[in-house]
Amino acid sequence: MADPSTYRPAPGTIPDEPGVYKFRDAAGRVIYVGKAKSLRSRLASYFADPASLHPRTRQMVTTAVGVEWTVVSTEVEALQLEYSWIKEFDPRFNVRYRDDKSYPVLAVTLHEEFPRLHVYRGPRRKGVRYFGPYSHAWAIRETLDLLLRVFPARTCTNGVFRRHQQMGRPCLLGYIGKCAAPCVGRVDAEEHRRIVENFCDFLSGRTDSMVRQLEREMNAAAEKLEFERAARLRDDIAALRRAMEKQAVVLGDGTDADVVAFAQDELEAAVQVFHVRGGRVRGQRGWVIDKVEETDTPALVARFLTQFYGEQAALAEQSDTGGTSPVPREVLVPELPPDAEALADWLSGLRGARVRLRVPQRGDKRALLETVARNAAEAFAQHKLRRAGDLTARSAALQELQDALGLDTAPLRIECVDVSHVQGSDVVASLVVFEDGLPRKSEYRRFAVRDGAERGDVGSIAEVVRRRFTAYLRETGGHRVASTAGGDGATAPPGLDPETGRPRKFAYPPNLLVVDGGAPQVNAAADELTELGITDVAVIGLAKRLEEVWLPGEPDPLILPRTSEALYLLQRVRDEAHRFAITYHRQKRSRRMVESALDGIPGLGQARRVALLKHFGSLRRLREATIEEISAVPGVGRRTAEAVHAALRGESSVTGAERNGEGE
Repeated sequence: MADPSTYRPAPGTIPDEPGVYKFRDAAGRVIYVGKAKSLRSRLASYFADPASLHPRTRQMVTTAVGVEWTVVSTEVEALQLEYSWIKEFDPRFNVRYRDDKSYPVLAVTLHEEFPRLHVYRGPRRKGVRYFGPYSHAWAIRETLDLLLRVFPARTCTNGVFRRHQQMGRPCLLGYIGKCAAPCVGRVDAEEHRRIVENFCDFLSGRTDSMVRQLEREMNAAAEKLEFERAARLRDDIAALRRAMEKQAVVLGDGTDADVVAFAQDELEAAVQVFHVRGGRVRGQRGWVIDKVEETDTPALVARFLTQFYGEQAALAEQSDTGGTSPVPREVLVPELPPDAEALADWLSGLRGARVRLRVPQRGDKRALLETVARNAAEAFAQHKLRRAGDLTARSAALQELQDALGLDTAPLRIECVDVSHVQGSDVVASLVVFEDGLPRKSEYRRFAVRDGAERGDVGSIAEVVRRRFTAYLRETGGHRVASTAGGDGATAPPGLDPETGRPRKFAYPPNLLVVDGGAPQVNAAADELTELGITDVAVIGLAKRLEEVWLPGEPDPLILPRTSEALYLLQRVRDEAHRFAITYHRQKRSRRMVESALDGIPGLGQARRVALLKHFGSLRRLREATIEEISAVPGVGRRTAEAVHAALRGESSVTGAERNGEGE
């Protein structure tokens, strides 16, 4: 651990102006980003007596070896720069209020000819409109089931849709009136899109006007004695009202607002957000985060609003939001931050219209804020019950590993290598990274094994270790270089990309390298490190059969107790490496199978095979595709598409001319 006094800037060198600062560790990686009205007073607080600092702050300043800063003109500029740096560098000590992929949303694929409604988790895509988030997937399905009676849009996958097109019969939903069955031509593309647009309008908050319109149509049908149509419209209105009841009316003035509340202690904080659109709660989400420094509620509000809405604005750029902004007209918070005016200006810039940031004092909005606060407190209490054991177990596991392996420090960064193949074919390897006992998926790497595959698993592991650490030496100039304190114009250490300032792909070394296997694999990895001159990375192997820990050059394994937290951590690291390697192997094998299935088809060269694979993603989807869909792939003509279609279905290649009787 570093002594903060060794890199403390000289007195008088830090400007007394607003700005943004970065702390870097020994490998040059940015580990914390912050902003301040006065850089001088803010940075001075980090170099007080370490014993008086917040525990996470103390850990951060002793992990860092240097600090840099950038002076800005206004607080709004500081907000923008802080958010940009946090997004760019992903510092380990900064809180990231990312969208949790466990939150499901309702996706509408507007970019397709016949848009589809479905439950979705994951990154946003262009041309898809999203509604939510919802707390549970069943809540989406329940609401969707009610609304399909009124808006019978398709919910089936593309494969099912094409199959029923070929069969000429709709699915069960088409028979019971919950799908307009565009697959068999009951409605054309234009009419189906109109159904989907009405569905989107309803979920966007135009509920009352739609109910009134249906009521007018029902009364008109009754006057014309069209009682069956009137009864159907009556049932549709009832279904809409049941769906509306699931999103309770909380405010009667059509409020467009996000309501934010916190629960916290000295080390952690929970945040809950209720999204109110059109006076109704449309979604809810929450996080529990570690505090890096002593932070009160106003500071939590500022950090949350900056990161959350910056992330939401970035997601909105990637997807179809239907012209709506992720930033509401009003943000209700428990306390205003010191820079409330600058925050409101920044949010207004994201929205493109004025945004109000305020604390509700009375009435329905105050009552709703109290409800959100109760939800935050409940979530925080549940988190404490779940995480108390986890934090203790992770700390115990790292300490046990340090003691059992005789390491100088606890292995805060662990990397694991695993190899996957089937009888020596399609040999691949994975490299997974755990930091502080938790996976860091952004730094996972995968390898297509080349020369080492001839020597089996031992040769494959040796090749991967050699490639990984050769890259490390190349990217860091052969040695670790500590960052130095400084302000604007500080040069990037050798391990960093000079253009972005971010660590290169392999520039951050592990404290402990784990390989999947026994003595031969461990010795091969250790030999490669020795040959490269790397002596500060510990190497062990974990054999699957008896979960034995092997050390380089040792004739007998180290046996950890079955109840050991250290063994449990090693197993999780090894199993994650195995999962990641298997996934890559299956992808590569699937691609080879597609390419082999396409070998020998007239007119289909390597470029077209790659284009087909990239377009359809799998051999199954390509086999299910029609000739028209295959010929729609750039570079694939009608005749080639017919040959591919015939070959994959076991038919003889028949050209269009022969079908029309123009052949011999």
